[in-house]
Amino acid sequence: MPEPRHSGEEDAVVIPIGTGGRPGRGSGSARPSAAARNLAPTPRKSSAGRQPGPRPATTDVRPSASAPEDAGRAEAADAAPTTGIPVGDWLSAAQEAAHEVFGDDWERRLAELMAFVRRRLEGDYEVDDYGFDRELTERFFMAALRPIAEKWFRLEVRGLENIPAEGGALVVSNHSGTVPLDGLMTMLTVHDHAHRFLRPLGADLVFRLPFVSSLARKSGATLACVEDAERMLCGGDLVGVWPEGFKGIGKPFSERYKLQRFGRGGFVSAALRTGVPIIPLSVVGAEEIYPLVGNVPSLARLLGVPYIPITPFFPWLGPLGMVPLPSKWIMEFGEPIRTDSYDPAEADDPMLVFNVTDQVRETIQHTLFDLLRERDGVFS
Repeated sequence: MPEPRHSGEEDAVVIPIGTGGRPGRGSGSARPSAAARNLAPTPRKSSAGRQPGPRPATTDVRPSASAPEDAGRAEAADAAPTTGIPVGDWLSAAQEAAHEVFGDDWERRLAELMAFVRRRLEGDYEVDDYGFDRELTERFFMAALRPIAEKWFRLEVRGLENIPAEGGALVVSNHSGTVPLDGLMTMLTVHDHAHRFLRPLGADLVFRLPFVSSLARKSGATLACVEDAERMLCGGDLVGVWPEGFKGIGKPFSERYKLQRFGRGGFVSAALRTGVPIIPLSVVGAEEIYPLVGNVPSLARLLGVPYIPITPFFPWLGPLGMVPLPSKWIMEFGEPIRTDSYDPAEADDPMLVFNVTDQVRETIQHTLFDLLRERDGVFS
């Protein structure tokens, strides 16, 4: 007859993991540790003293000598049900996303985009002698600028009839805004409304900056030199110039809409030699996007830039201070100033060059004052 169990005795000895199936290894004793004893099922007694009934099934914690731990984990992973999104749902979501981005004719536009990417990767595209990439500029550069002009600055354009439909012409504009966004907006305006590409003449600094230099070349800009300007004008291009340069975009907010000196009149000499018309352009609204209230000249000299701007929001708000204010813009193209009545040799006459330069400057300045009187407010 079996001896009665005492309450302090264990039912079974649990061999700790890592003993290789032999008790006593690893712990230094054949007696199981407290942690091992806690894993053993606790016997249950009935109130009548009967032997406990069948215990519920438990997991055997003893490792098998023939099956390693990893095998058991792999079997459990295989037995677990797999979950995921069906392929049909992925395709439906992709179609909806393409419809949102490309519109109703998303299939055609997506096919055009894929063909464009393939041509770019294969090098099957053209650039002119100055590095101008028409397809890239029209498909991406202008597309990126368009929402800013239409939704943010709410650009209003006047005098589009003064832009010739073909042939060379020189667009001369005032310059402002701390950051030269007015040049980009002018390029977009000429492209969308006059259906021509404007070829800007950029300062030396633009073509010394990494990434900016390559982007400027691909978008149609070239160095502001008389030789390149005359060559493009003779080729029938529409050329844009901002004679104020950094003096215009870097002037303090207290001097807004007051034109700075127009350089030495090199743009007039190019127009006189080629006989193309000069189209004065006046831009109102760009002065308020980054109100310049200060400068750090010592840091600017150290970095080799014309100025380090301080605005009411930059650098105090960090990257948020770089967002331009949503001022209302007005662009007015004035009546062309003809130069074909002059002899090309007169382009070397300094007095004639000065007089024509002053005429262009005064035309832009008076138009700016008129537009400022007309507008209701800076942001409306």
